[in-house]
Amino acid sequence: MQKHSHVIAPRLRILLAEAIAIGPGKAELLHRIEEKGSISAAARAMNMSYRRAWLLVDTMNRSFVAPLVGTATGGTRGGGAFLTDLGKAVLAHYEAMEKKASEVLREDIDQFRQWLRPDGPLPPSHGTPE
Repeated sequence: MQKHSHVIAPRLRILLAEAIAIGPGKAELLHRIEEKGSISAAARAMNMSYRRAWLLVDTMNRSFVAPLVGTATGGTRGGGAFLTDLGKAVLAHYEAMEKKASEVLREDIDQFRQWLRPDGPLPPSHGTPE
């Protein structure tokens, strides 16, 4: 079998109507907020604008029965952000679901490994519709 340098794994998204309540990017953002203690530092760590990160947090907070991310304002050390107990529980459960999906789909993923290019996709062809 060929060696693949790219991660091949299922990625889950939990939808609520038209919104993605949580998915891979939002899960990473939650981890970064927990690690950095602020939305702006988490955004910088992900090369994302503060506005984009704030909108993702806002969507998550509005999608669940209680906020996943809490914020503290001002003070001498400035504000901050933290995962609420629900935020920690949602993140842990989401990651457990991703692990379970990977385990259940392991044989299918192995089949895709045989079909996919080991060095990633070819560059787009010019003049040819995709």
